[in-house]
Amino acid sequence: MTDLDELDVVIPTLNAATTFAATLASVPKDVTVIVSDGGSVDATLDIARAAGCRLVQGPRGRGRQLAAGAEAATHPWRLFLHADTIVSPWGWEAIARHMTRPNGAQLAASLQLAIDDRAWQARVVEKAVAWRVRRFGMAYGDQGLLIHRDLYAAIGGYADLPLMEDVELMRRLGRTRLAVLDGEARTSSTRWRRRGWVRQTALNLTCVSLYRLGVPVDRIARLYDR
Repeated sequence: MTDLDELDVVIPTLNAATTFAATLASVPKDVTVIVSDGGSVDATLDIARAAGCRLVQGPRGRGRQLAAGAEAATHPWRLFLHADTIVSPWGWEAIARHMTRPNGAQLAASLQLAIDDRAWQARVVEKAVAWRVRRFGMAYGDQGLLIHRDLYAAIGGYADLPLMEDVELMRRLGRTRLAVLDGEARTSSTRWRRRGWVRQTALNLTCVSLYRLGVPVDRIARLYDR
């Protein structure tokens, strides 16, 4: 695998102990991991400390936590990754290749979404997400986001939003500055299993639509968390 010494992995956490250890275990050794925690009261912080992660603590809010993790980063590249998402070995290889491309720093990159479930509904969601990314260049946080610090700064970084921070960042990034890598970001199916495949997917689409219509993000977050 090509050297990943120029990469910081930024992971926002909030009571993520059930999935977080597996996410950390998937990160190659010697890659710096910055955990931006929003007030966990479970074993999340213990897991982070035991793994030797750099820890940033502050108020809850995924956009705020991602921004705080980015501010703490010291390497040229950042990979923003959810605490319930595992990057495949070939995903890390694709990340390393992108970092060495001549124009790599001018493009952000996401991985291909895979859902950790054998249900046929999971395959439908994966195909729908792949189409959305190809058609609109809208890759959301559960696919991971690889971006150089200069491009991150140029587009203004993550906004202080409790939800939709990835949609807002993608809007500013633009379709032409996003590459899709040949590797998987395998995310947990917990939220689909908890709410139901149709209901969760419909809720995701509703929240994005409301955001595009200008509904305040705090109201959308209350709807999502209900």
